Formats: sequence, C-alpha cells, structure tokens
Amino acid sequence: MPKMKTKSSVKKRFKLTASGKVKSGQAGKQHGMIKRTNKQIRNQRGTTVMSEPDARIIKQFMPYG
Repeated sequence: MPKMKTKSSVKKRFKLTASGKVKSGQAGKQHGMIKRTNKQIRNQRGTTVMSEPDARIIKQFMPYG
C-alpha cells in the first residue's frame, strides 16, 4: 500500500499541538494595516488555535500529523 501524501500548502501553514489541536497564523494580517485599529493589530499577533470544525478539514490533509 503506498503512503498517503501530505498537502504541501497545509504543511507550510499549520502545525499540530501536542494535544492534537491545529495551530495557525492569525488571519487578516497580510496587508491593509492602516485601516485596522491598533487593538485589532495587537490582538492578531502570533498564532491561534483553529476552531474544531475548521481543524477537522485541515487534519484530512495531514494524514501523519
């Protein structure tokens, strides 16, 4: 039986935590920072844990974690 392939775009953008949750970068930070409030820019630093329904979709593309 051949190995399953991991989706290349997913392995670049997401990581799994030790408990199996999906960690990703914050959305809405690529451009247009002038129109964002300072509070929004501050709260979007770093990474976030994805919601469970979205994480389920991402895990389908990562067969080996």
